Amino acid sequence: MNTNSNYTYATVPTQVIEANGVRFAYRSYGKQGGIPVIYLNHLAAVLDNCDPGVMDGIASQHQIISFDYRGAGASTGVAPGTIQAMAKDVIAFIKALGFYKVDLLGFSLGGMVAQEILLQEPQLIRKVILAGTGPRGGFKMNNVTKITYIDILRGYLTFRDPKFYLFFTQTENGKNAARQFLKRILERTENRDTKISISTMNKQLKAIHAWSLETPADLSSIKHPVFVVNGDADRMVPTQNSYDMAKRFPNAELVIYKDAGHGGIFQNHQAFVKSALAFLDK
Repeated sequence: MNTNSNYTYATVPTQVIEANGVRFAYRSYGKQGGIPVIYLNHLAAVLDNCDPGVMDGIASQHQIISFDYRGAGASTGVAPGTIQAMAKDVIAFIKALGFYKVDLLGFSLGGMVAQEILLQEPQLIRKVILAGTGPRGGFKMNNVTKITYIDILRGYLTFRDPKFYLFFTQTENGKNAARQFLKRILERTENRDTKISISTMNKQLKAIHAWSLETPADLSSIKHPVFVVNGDADRMVPTQNSYDMAKRFPNAELVIYKDAGHGGIFQNHQAFVKSALAFLDK
């Protein structure tokens, strides 16, 4: 595994490893030694959707690894139909890399997968950052599909990336942050990833919807340090869910960014990286 600390997210090579019958595409770089950080991506995301502002910030102090879920981007296989199955894939991927203890940074869908990993294999995890996400059976999380399709249409009609609307507030501050974020994810000009397929996105949406209707998990059983972070105006996974998780995890910290949406960690990437590094190094 190549972990050269001289790379940036725009230049780090994409590698492949087999686990659980899948060839997972991944990128690994940053400071070697210590506990690596596994980044769990959002709905309909591939490797090129990771924010270099976040990835390079974490990589300054930790090895960070991003990857494509089964059936997404350059990873093989058919997308799983449940969040629990996605968690099993991630566990297999982590073990295939040879790690026995990792930290997780899960954004949106990735935060849901992270929670299932905590329940399935808690000893594998040291610390968890849950960003722009909510708990199983959370408040109005069954609306993710509707909001996603509305903003995809909105993006189509205005010739914008749907993330401009899905992730950011529509204030001047939010719009400026959106434009900067969308520039950052285009910094990589060579060896870019394969775009998500419609069938994989729909499978992931169905998995999120099913998970949102399930019986809530007992988060009080999870003793790991958890850092919950979101914007104060998350339309996709209402911010109320972040407050709820912070109360239900026994060992949680909470940060809510003002005038920020679902992608609050991208809108405030410098402040987030500072807080995330402090949490991981505590």
